[in-house]
Amino acid sequence: MTPLDPKFDLRGIGAEVNSLHFHCRVHKACPPLLFSGSSSGLIHVWNVNTRRTDAVLNGHDGKSVYWIHTLPSKDCLMSQGRDLQIHTWNLAEGRNEVTDSIAVDSVGFCKCSFLNNENCLLAMPGKESSQVQVIDLASKKIIGCMDPVADKCGMVMCIKLWQPKSGSSPLLIVGYEDGSVVLWNVLEQKLMSRIMCHKEPIMSLDFDFMNSKGYRDPLKKH
Repeated sequence: MTPLDPKFDLRGIGAEVNSLHFHCRVHKACPPLLFSGSSSGLIHVWNVNTRRTDAVLNGHDGKSVYWIHTLPSKDCLMSQGRDLQIHTWNLAEGRNEVTDSIAVDSVGFCKCSFLNNENCLLAMPGKESSQVQVIDLASKKIIGCMDPVADKCGMVMCIKLWQPKSGSSPLLIVGYEDGSVVLWNVLEQKLMSRIMCHKEPIMSLDFDFMNSKGYRDPLKKH
C-alpha cells in the first residue's frame, strides 16, 4: 500500500520525537492541540491550525519524554520521562508549571496508562521489572500490584488500563518481554488469562472498547 501524503509537517523540535498525543480543548468542532515529547526532555504544544507551537514545556531535566496524556481538565497534562518522574502540568491561562510529581522506580521504557473512571487511576511500571502498579491519583495510594512471579513473563513492555462497566473492577492488559499478553483484575490483583502472541517482546498494545478487541505490535514480526 502506498503511504498517504502528509497534509503538512511540523518542524522545529530539534530532537527525536518519542511520544505524541492529540487533545481538543473545547467540546465543539475545532483544530485539536498536538503534544509531542522529545529526547531532549521538551514537550511542544502544537496549534494544528497555525502549525506553530503555543508553548514549550521543560521539566524533565533534559531526559527523554516518552508518554504524554491530558487529564479530564482541559488544562491539565501528565508526562513521563527518563528522569524517572511523572509530572502533572497546569496549562491554564498560558501557564506551564509542574504542580505535582510521582517518582517511578522502573528504569525501563514502559509507558503509563491513564483511566478516568469514578476515580482517576494511573497504571505504571513497578520496582520489579515484571511488576505493574495501579495508583489512585487523588490519594496516591496503590490499589493494585500485579506481578506474574510464577509465570516468569519477563520485563513489562506495555500496559493498557480500562474499566468494562461502572462499578466493576478495572482491568489491565500487559504485554511482556516473552511475547505474552496477560489480562489482570486490578482490585483482586488476579491473573485472569494469558496468551502467547509473539516470539519477541511486545512493544505496544491497545484495546478497542467498542468491539472488545486488542491490538499489539511485536518487536519482530513473524
